[in-house]
Amino acid sequence: MSRVKLKRFADNAQRADVVEPGKPTYQQLGGRWHEAFFRNPNPITLEVGCGKGEYTVGLAARYPARNFLGLDIKGDRIWRGSTRAEALGLLNVGFIRTRAHELLTHFAPQELHEIWITFPDPRPRDRDIKRRLTAPRFLDLYQQLLRPGGLVHLKTDNEDLFDFTLATVQRRPGATILAHTKDLYATPELLPHAEDIQTTFERKYRTLGVPIKYLQFRLG
Repeated sequence: MSRVKLKRFADNAQRADVVEPGKPTYQQLGGRWHEAFFRNPNPITLEVGCGKGEYTVGLAARYPARNFLGLDIKGDRIWRGSTRAEALGLLNVGFIRTRAHELLTHFAPQELHEIWITFPDPRPRDRDIKRRLTAPRFLDLYQQLLRPGGLVHLKTDNEDLFDFTLATVQRRPGATILAHTKDLYATPELLPHAEDIQTTFERKYRTLGVPIKYLQFRLG
């Protein structure tokens, strides 16, 4: 492991906005995020697979009266998001280093108000369908953790993942599609819903001329 990564992992270990294995807060905040972490009652939004935290931090800067959490398994990526949040002086943002299928060990039922899934790995192989972050087993988790009426947003460059997610949600009892498009920037009326914050992936694919897909839905 490089010295740079070792230094970043050491930084994460000292940062109060990073929740990770080995810290006393790890898997101990379910039902207590408002009082024990954010120390306010404001709504909580989770970004699943936050990468470098660009979307999580961007949302936190835009909405200071709400709380935001980014989840990713890569400590090096989380360090980038935490560093950016610190530079901006944001107190309404945090990061969790864990895997998405462990969500129930970190949150209580109905503790979240909103979930974002931004440019996830599309898992194109058939044997990996269940690992897609919009597969039924993950939608089951999100539904447990979201408050009634809570929103889920997907942004992706991958048409197959978009089609899979749209069909999966449409088949789901009680779920409601609120907005969807295969070309977000050609559908300006949806941009306010999708937020115009852009990740590295989004900028890359827009430069290449790949349309950005967007889906917003409720799970019932």
